[in-house]
Amino acid sequence: MTKADIVSEIARSTGLERAAVLASVEKFMDVVKDAMAAGNNVYLRGFGSFVVKTRKEKTARNISRNTTIKIPEHKVPTFKPSKVFLDEVK
Repeated sequence: MTKADIVSEIARSTGLERAAVLASVEKFMDVVKDAMAAGNNVYLRGFGSFVVKTRKEKTARNISRNTTIKIPEHKVPTFKPSKVFLDEVK
């Protein structure tokens, strides 16, 4: 399912204009991205959590050059579905 599919489904089921739904979905994604970029987590009860996790520094190998490189500590966005979400999918 794509963003366009989500917007179409919400517009069809609520009767709202597609442009208004698209603007709302876009703004929701912007708010989540901005919050996570600032290091904050986003919790949506009954759906899941968008969490910023820190990956530790590690040593890796560049196989083509046969060298060792260090990958610095960095943050990655993750999504953890709620128990209700997981139960529905199962």
